[in-house]
Amino acid sequence: MAEPLLLSTWHFGQIANRAGWPHLLAPDGSALDAVEQACRAVEEDPRVTSVGYRGLPDLKGQVSLDAAIMLSPNRCGAVAYVRRFVEVISIARRVMEQTPHVLLVGEGAEIFAQSQGFRPRSPRADERTAELALCEHHGAEDREAIHARDPRHPHVKDGETSPEAHSGLAADGGRDADSSHDTIGVIARDCRGTLAAGCSTSGLAGKMPGRVGDSPIVGHGLYVDPGVGAAVATGHGELMMAICGSFLAVEGMRRGLSPQEAIAEVLRRIAECIPDRGDRQAAFIALDKAGKWAAGAMRPGFQVAVRTPAGEQLVIPDLVFSDGSD
Repeated sequence: MAEPLLLSTWHFGQIANRAGWPHLLAPDGSALDAVEQACRAVEEDPRVTSVGYRGLPDLKGQVSLDAAIMLSPNRCGAVAYVRRFVEVISIARRVMEQTPHVLLVGEGAEIFAQSQGFRPRSPRADERTAELALCEHHGAEDREAIHARDPRHPHVKDGETSPEAHSGLAADGGRDADSSHDTIGVIARDCRGTLAAGCSTSGLAGKMPGRVGDSPIVGHGLYVDPGVGAAVATGHGELMMAICGSFLAVEGMRRGLSPQEAIAEVLRRIAECIPDRGDRQAAFIALDKAGKWAAGAMRPGFQVAVRTPAGEQLVIPDLVFSDGSD
């Protein structure tokens, strides 16, 4: 019998883990159920402003959501650019279970969701979050303008991140270092040793309407091979999409690398392929079939919520490719 394990990205992964953990322990529970309920808890939580109901808006001030869920290469489902439903991780699971397809997008995904009994409910960013998301996209000039209109907005210098834009409070009262594109990514291992992974996000703040990042793309935002391991990604989606990041991490473990060695290889590949990546973040969690896991990121600030039978904790990964000084 395997020891159950639940790993989730960022500090709000604690919300995810608390919702998903009972499904790993229930007699009829599973890793798949745990991943779905973990992601869904974050989607529904109004304190989280980068996933689900209170997601980050695009340049037009509208919120669109993406999600994917996966058990294996032939059991995965995803939706992207969904604007009329909030529980996109559950819709992604229905795509996996009820259709011959992997990915449905936009209006087609919404029509399918309604046919499956999901109730339309548009995600919404409040006005303040929308303004801050746009200033993250446009830079210092817009930040100054927003601050001038409303002194409640914190004054930040160009290149810094507004703390008010971040996705909820961290456990220590601080905030994440990357506010504009925080995905909830979850990996679960149940008592039978089954692995599952899921991702849900509203994508990059101030993105062009229609933009879709790595999260709902199998091999980019997540990947699971039941005979090898699983990986999930978070950060600036274009970095993961350039090198098929999650797939590459699992393939590293297939070749005999440890989860930490596999992530290090992926981060080096990103650095080699995208030398002009600026201050963009890319972070990964990887878990092998034996239950050994690791996490790593291009830059400081990434956190992993960990839940085991011994308890829960929020972990800062030892593996950080860059200290942010380059």
